[in-house]
This record gives sequence, structure tokens and C-alpha cells, in this order.
Amino acid sequence: MKNNNEVHKAFLLGISRQLMWGYVAIAIFMIGSGLEQAFLSKQLIEMGFLVNQAAFIFTIYGVAVAIAAWLSAILAELFGAKKIMVFGTITWLVFQIGFILFGIIPENYLMIVLMYGLRGFSFPLFVYAFISLITQTTPMKQLPGAMGGFWFAYSLGLGVFGSYLPSVTIPKVGYIGTLWLAVLFVGLGGLISVFGLKNVRTFDHCQIEEESKEPFKDSITILFRKPKIFLAAIVKMINQLAANGYVIAMPLFLTSHKIGFTMSEWLQIWGLMYLVNIAFNLIWGMVANHLPWHRVVEWFGCVGMALACVLFYYVPYLYGPNVIAMFGVAALFGAALAAFTPISAIFVALAPEETGAAMSIHNLAGGLSQFVGYGVTGVLLSLFDTAGFVWSMAGIYLIGAICAHFLAVRE
Repeated sequence: MKNNNEVHKAFLLGISRQLMWGYVAIAIFMIGSGLEQAFLSKQLIEMGFLVNQAAFIFTIYGVAVAIAAWLSAILAELFGAKKIMVFGTITWLVFQIGFILFGIIPENYLMIVLMYGLRGFSFPLFVYAFISLITQTTPMKQLPGAMGGFWFAYSLGLGVFGSYLPSVTIPKVGYIGTLWLAVLFVGLGGLISVFGLKNVRTFDHCQIEEESKEPFKDSITILFRKPKIFLAAIVKMINQLAANGYVIAMPLFLTSHKIGFTMSEWLQIWGLMYLVNIAFNLIWGMVANHLPWHRVVEWFGCVGMALACVLFYYVPYLYGPNVIAMFGVAALFGAALAAFTPISAIFVALAPEETGAAMSIHNLAGGLSQFVGYGVTGVLLSLFDTAGFVWSMAGIYLIGAICAHFLAVRE
């Protein structure tokens, strides 16, 4: 048995010291993996593709992400988390290079769809396999802090640096140069994970349930055996809907002649949103210690996002390219987006005896959020103008609030 001093040496704020390089790897990997998120739609339109064609590319990418997110935990169990992380890195690099050389440079739409879609399979294998490694190396008592550290690293890479960095690199090396820069970041993140996690040891006592003999079946049937898991999955899918949809629609709207923001200003606005989001991930975690978890998700998350979605359109529409005003809107958007933080704990609390199956649905819903976000954005922008799109998004979040209302759990 380890004494208390040894435990404190092994864990800092719930984060395993032996996984520290893994958190660094996640942050750096996600800088590269998300580097194009805030400008690719604009780049595709400038290349001559239609809005619905650009949205279709993101939709295919989202389908791949959803499937890989669901499979990642099972593959990590079968083959080992670190091997799946290596596989995810290598395939990401291969498909990103193909995306640039055979899709973007020759402006070949079919190859853009194919290569970007295949790349969508890769990043969840790296990211969600690391989540599996966290659960295998972290005692249950420290698991919330360890997962908080993961989402901090993930958002820091994807949202903050992934949004701000292109605002610096695009004016200097252009869109294509920035896409090549992503290869360097992902390669570096992959190397850090290989060498930094080489000596990671697992704890037998962190297993909270017996291994299922039918993991694929259980991860689907739980939706029918526990209806509240189905409701939680809807809320989780709605969680990132606007974040995934607005990254396509808003650069087109805000940088249009009608509004007048520059691409660099848009990237700074979106980067601030993620910066605030990171801070509020911690704040809402503390608030949820004193309020029912589902109430935090219902009011501050769903209702808050409905308000932020509408303001994201009307503030620039009424006041023009006012960067300070948009910083305020982006801050509200980021804070409300973070208020969904308790949903992961709700999944576990709804099925404490089947946490593996519950979290596989959690991962699937998170992946589907990209697919649905991109797909819904394409459909809504084709059917309505930007105003119709943002009001539809706001309505979806209000539906999420209704679902969250019924997710009371024993905390």
C-alpha cells in the first residue's frame, strides 16, 4: 500500500504525473489537428466551391469523427491505448499530406472530400485512446481532476492556439502554408506521446467494472435499457453543435462586405471564445458542486447558448465590425459552452455499473456533434439566410434544455 505522501507525489490536483507528457502531447497535437477549423470554409469558398459543397466536406469529416470516437475506447482495450495513439498519429499525417497535395493544391473536390474525411478517423483515435489511458492509470478518486486536465489541454490546443495561430501565419505563409504547419505540430505531438508515455504503468484497482464480453453490443443496447442515457446523449450531441456550425457559418458572415471584419479579427474573436471556455470549464465545475448538475447544464448551458447564438448574429449586424463588442459576445458563448461540463459526470451517475458502455455513448454523441453540426449548418444555410440559421440553432439548444430538465441524478 502507498502512503499519503507517495500518493501526493504520484498525483497533482488529481492529474497523474506519469501522464504529464501525455497532456502536453494532446495540447500540441490538437493545435495541428484544429489549425484549419476557423478558416477552411472561407478558403474553400475562395477556391470557387459553393457553401453547400463546403458544408458537405465538413459533414463527411464529422461522420468519420463520430465513428472513430465510438470505436476508440474498444480498440484501445483490444490493442493497447498507446498503440492506437501511434496509429492515429501516422494516419493523420498521411491523410493530411494527401489532403494538401492531391486535394487543396490542385483544387480537386473529390480528393478534398476523400482525404479530409479519412483524416477525420485519425484524430479521435489519438485523443480518445488517451482518455482510455487516463482511466487505466488513474484511481477513481483522482479521475475527475485527471479528466479536467485532459479537457484543459484539448481546448488549449484546439481552441486557443488553433484559432489564434492562423491569424498570424495566414498573412505570412497563406492558407496552404498554414496547413503544412499543422503537419509539424501533429508530428511533434505524436513523438512526445511515444517517448513521454513509454514507461506509463497501470493500476489494477482503477477498474470500476468487469470487462464486458460484448462491448459493441452493450454500448448500443444501453440506449434502450436506460432511456435517460438516450436523453443525455441528445444533450451531449447538442453541446458542441453551435461551436461546430458557427466555425463554418460565421467566418462567411462576419468577413462579408456587409459586416466587414477581417479574417484575422474573426480568428481572434473565435480564439477568445475558447480562452474564456477553458477558464469556465473550471468555474462551472466548482458551481456544480453546489447546484444540481442537470440544472447547470439546463440553464447556464442550453439556455445560455441559445442567447449567445442569437447575439452572435445581431450584435455585428446592428453595430458592424466592432471587435470589442464581439469579444463580449464570444466570451458569453465560451462561458455557456463550458456549462455543459457536468454532462460527463451525469453519464457515469446514470449507469454507475456500466460506465464503459455509458462513456462509449458519451464519446459517440460528442463525435456526432461534429457530424450533425456540419450537416445541419449546410442544410440550414441552404434553406435560410444567416438569421434563419442562428434562430434555428437557438431553438435546438432550447430543445436541449427540455431534455436536460429530466436528467436529475443522485450526485
